[in-house]
Amino acid sequence: MTDTPIRSGRRPARALPLAPALRLARPSDTWFKPALSVVAASAAPQLTLLALGRLDLVMYTMAGSLCALYGHGLPYARRAGAVAGVVLGMTASLAVSLAAASLTASTAVLIAVGALLAAAQKVLCDATRIGPPGHVIFTFVSSAALFTPQRPEQIPGHLALTLCAGGFAWLVAVAPALVRREGPERRAVARALEAAAACAADPGPRTRNAAAAAVHAAWQCLLASGRPAPVRRALERLVVHAEAAFATPRPGGGTVDPDRLRAWAVQARARGPVPTPPPAPGTADELYGIDAERAVLRAPEGRRAARRALLHRLGPGSPLLPVAVRTLIGCALAGYLCAALGVGRPYWAIVTAASLYQANITLSWNRTLQRTLGNLLGVLVFAAALPVSRISPLALVCCCLFFGFAAEALITRNYWLGSVAVTPMALLILEFGGAHPAGELIGDRVLDTVLGAVVGFLAATLVTNRRAAGRVERALDALGRAVADAERAGADPGAAPAARDRARRALTASLVELREAGDTAAGEWWQRALPEQRLLAAEQAGHRTLAATAERRGPGREAPPAAHAPSIGAE
Repeated sequence: MTDTPIRSGRRPARALPLAPALRLARPSDTWFKPALSVVAASAAPQLTLLALGRLDLVMYTMAGSLCALYGHGLPYARRAGAVAGVVLGMTASLAVSLAAASLTASTAVLIAVGALLAAAQKVLCDATRIGPPGHVIFTFVSSAALFTPQRPEQIPGHLALTLCAGGFAWLVAVAPALVRREGPERRAVARALEAAAACAADPGPRTRNAAAAAVHAAWQCLLASGRPAPVRRALERLVVHAEAAFATPRPGGGTVDPDRLRAWAVQARARGPVPTPPPAPGTADELYGIDAERAVLRAPEGRRAARRALLHRLGPGSPLLPVAVRTLIGCALAGYLCAALGVGRPYWAIVTAASLYQANITLSWNRTLQRTLGNLLGVLVFAAALPVSRISPLALVCCCLFFGFAAEALITRNYWLGSVAVTPMALLILEFGGAHPAGELIGDRVLDTVLGAVVGFLAATLVTNRRAAGRVERALDALGRAVADAERAGADPGAAPAARDRARRALTASLVELREAGDTAAGEWWQRALPEQRLLAAEQAGHRTLAATAERRGPGREAPPAAHAPSIGAE
């Protein structure tokens, strides 16, 4: 399967879409969680500063408060560490920016520092997969701080404010664990059941790939959760049913009942007890395999493997490096061009350019359209809200909190819709330091948006990403090995059920990685032609193996096996 050579030649540029980039989607099933979290994390620091008469310090507390946007898809055991890392990373970024602002007033130097920070933040966020919202929040905070007057003796106090607000944001992010400890796991399993139901009702490449991704995400969430409590045991059994449904779909549902899967999804997402399904065909009552895998991931060797995987994603051959170069060049050019035109706040152009860079050219084009439209509409909303915000300092705080909530509530529908609320919030933050002429703010923001979008996308088209095809090749090889391992485990009558389960999870993870790599490369310009027939054949072979191993899994109860190497991503 992996011996077919890649055809040589250059694939031509594709036509860039317009309407699909602006089409509204259904809101996320958890849209209200980051929206409420950022309001709760921002309200306390801002109201405290209001009582103290120091609203000029809001920018530093806002840097910490925005950390509450991260980690909402992670189980609480993992979320606590992830959000703590975000707080420390935000503080470190802010420290670099404040130090640069206190040491030099050269706009050219500050723009260079901002572009370097944006590129580093992009790579680290993509490598650690800490998103959404990814690197844009980091870049927004650090770029704004670069152009804020600063004295060296003020820096420790300002960083202390960020850490205090970040600590409160951490409490907001993990506090729901006291009410619903398995909430993230239940939602991940519900998504897997819904995707499997769609695949069982209407089998096809699109629904099959979506189900594979959802099941893989559910297993990853369960592996990262805490101890195997009874609720998590029931959730694991539900994922087994979802896995069986997408692995062996039958037209019209067949022996797999999509309605039953959807009913389980509703129960799993609700606040009541988790449904306890009957044992899936050919599975043991207890899934010892995931326990062993979870133990390996938490063992010292598993942690070392996770660090090696992270370093590999940051290494010289990383597919993230071309995107980092795009970010560096695009942000620098956008900032310098705006400075040359006399714009007083070139950091807006830096942030605009940084926000465009996605996994490939097509996605970057979509984000360019979305960002430009959202910002231009957003300045109109700002013009309407500005008189209200100037009624009193409390009105200004309330307006910022409202737009913060609206941004997170709308952004899951489409990025441009969220930007309509983000833009007035970003402009209103400037009002905490004193009133500014409305015409100047609006004019600068429009100019920075247009220039940042044009220059940023131009940099994306000029800096090619020829490593995208190489990632596909590596994913094909990895899938070939995963198929061979799964077939070997399924054909061995002496293989433990836990070993077969781990092999199946590894195969599912490889299928998801191949689809992601293929989609990324398909939207990239100026690279080798993709082996599309080989991709299709590999995916079909992988799904056939999943179906075959699902049918061959034997019943029985087995004691936990000895520790094995982790079979799926150990991030």
